[in-house]
Amino acid sequence: MEHPLGQPQDFREEDEEDEPDLRAYPLYVDEVQRGFELACWHRGQAVLLSSATASAKGETVTDIAGRVDGLALFSWSGKLSTLESLAKTIPIVMLSQSGGDLPVLYLSVDNQTGMTEMVDHLVEVHGVRNMAFVGSQEYPEVRERFEIMCSRLSQRGLIAPESAIEEGFDSPQSFASLQKTVAEGRLPDALVCANDQTALGVLDALRELDVKVPDDVIVVGVDGILAGRFASPPLTTIQLNMEQLGRVAADQLAQRDGRPWSEPKTMTVSARLRVRQSCGCNPSKQRTRSL
Repeated sequence: MEHPLGQPQDFREEDEEDEPDLRAYPLYVDEVQRGFELACWHRGQAVLLSSATASAKGETVTDIAGRVDGLALFSWSGKLSTLESLAKTIPIVMLSQSGGDLPVLYLSVDNQTGMTEMVDHLVEVHGVRNMAFVGSQEYPEVRERFEIMCSRLSQRGLIAPESAIEEGFDSPQSFASLQKTVAEGRLPDALVCANDQTALGVLDALRELDVKVPDDVIVVGVDGILAGRFASPPLTTIQLNMEQLGRVAADQLAQRDGRPWSEPKTMTVSARLRVRQSCGCNPSKQRTRSL
């Protein structure tokens, strides 16, 4: 019998090394996108999704802008002049950005509260006295989280790291800087990761180096993506309501009804500490004792 898609396909199992690492794609995007789509669905509005490389981003977004009533952008690496022109003709929401000068809505999460709670928890509950930050400083949101962590450590009379360990979620297989830190015996009490996706890569890298979490080092993240719940050990994180972020973006664009903002606007979505086992806590036992 002829295969419905043409020639019979070979379903031989591929080597693990040939399989793509799903974490190369930013996982939090799916959760924000879900909230955005649900908000639009309730209004009977259609959603047009697109992704583009940095070199083609300006052209692609300009094309989309002519067919929609508003834009929600995760990041912008195209020409600033292109974004400035678009902001004059259509309402734009910049997701996960705390502020800027363009007449758009900068929609971010409450990094200040989340990072402060995380530092306080590690210091007060686990006795952490030195911690490192893992994450690429290329992104404004990541730089903000690092700066808040350092500021809180200084406020508590502890020494803040001078720089971050530059590892990004876009290269989860490459943790050379972290490996060097381990090899040189400079591993701190805790590794605070820029996001959960980076933390998942860190957990894998440490496992390969036979470094136990949380016995040898604490690992925590930021975002609260679903994958963190199923990590080994489950990831302590700053829980950001990603779905709410998407819903707020869609609601704000709908209220504009195609009218661009005349000046910069900022909004924040709440964040809270979600304690799991990667910091050394056992939430299930804590709940049992409180009953």
